[in-house]
Amino acid sequence: MTLAFVGLGSNLAHPRRRIARALRGLAALPRTRLAAVSPNYVSAPVGTSIPQPDYVNAVALLDTRLRARDLLARLFAIERSQRRRRVAGVRNAPRTLDCDLLLFGRLRKATRELSLPHPRMHERAFVLRPLADIAPAARVPGRGVAAALARQVAGQRIARTRSHPRYR
Repeated sequence: MTLAFVGLGSNLAHPRRRIARALRGLAALPRTRLAAVSPNYVSAPVGTSIPQPDYVNAVALLDTRLRARDLLARLFAIERSQRRRRVAGVRNAPRTLDCDLLLFGRLRKATRELSLPHPRMHERAFVLRPLADIAPAARVPGRGVAAALARQVAGQRIARTRSHPRYR
C-alpha cells in the first residue's frame, strides 16, 4: 500500500458540494481506502490574471494499491464526471473541480503527464494548510515538512470553513 495525498479545489457551481462528491469518488476507488480528509478552506485564486470567485480546497489522504499513473487517470475521471474541462495551454482558470496528485509515497517523478511531488505545492497555502491538518509531519521531498512549509506561506489569504466536507 502507498500513501497518496490528493488536493481538491473548486470555485464554480457549488464548490463545497463538488468537493464532497469528489470525496465520494475517492472513497469508491478500487484497491484504495480514503484514510483522512482535511477540513475545507476558502482561498483566493492564485496565478490568475482574470477575476474569479474564491476557491474551496481540501486535501485527502489515500492508502492505495494503484500505481501513480493509474491513480492520476482516476482523478481525471472524477474531474470529468463533474464537468471539468481542461483547455490546452490555459492554467489557473475557474473550474468545477481540480484533483491534484500531490504526493505518492516517496516517489519523485517528472514526466509530461505526472510530476511528483506536485511542483508548486510548497508555495501554496491552500495545499499546505489542509495537508498539515491531516499529516503535519508529511515530507514534501526536496522541500521539507508540511507544517513548517505551511508557516512559510502564512501571508496568503486562506480561511478554514466551519463545515467539514461530508462524503458519506
